[in-house]
Amino acid sequence: MTVETSLCAARQALIGARAAIAEELRDYPTPVSGCDAQYNYLIGQRGSVNEALRVLEAPRFVATPRSPEPGAGIESR
Repeated sequence: MTVETSLCAARQALIGARAAIAEELRDYPTPVSGCDAQYNYLIGQRGSVNEALRVLEAPRFVATPRSPEPGAGIESR
């Protein structure tokens, strides 16, 4: 398995998890009290999955001798 294949599989798994959590939240019985542990757990998991997807998709800056910091070499306007 290549790195790209692994990343694609991770992305698809996270998208599937996000959909499953959304479905569970949508089907959760009402009313929900503020102390409903399972509902709060699902909300937390949704945030974790969204954060993982955001991190996976975010471009990464890799410093090189010619660009030791983000934006190096870009003219200010």
